Amino acid sequence: MSKLLNLLGNAIRSQREHLGLSQENLAERCGFDRTYISMLERGKRNPSLLNLLKLAKGLETSVSKLTEVLNGSSTD
Repeated sequence: MSKLLNLLGNAIRSQREHLGLSQENLAERCGFDRTYISMLERGKRNPSLLNLLKLAKGLETSVSKLTEVLNGSSTD
């Protein structure tokens, strides 16, 4: 599971940086705390589906695009 969370965290960070957003900016867009964004990016939190939807909107992308890095990955 941690491998998947790390992959998702990397995808979140990559898209955030692509948009030129800080963790604080993204947190404000999504209604989250900056520490939650940090934990997601480090693979330390497993986001709910509702939070993935909020993240995708804040990152100006879709959930499927955000999670496509998980395709073909096996769980630990």
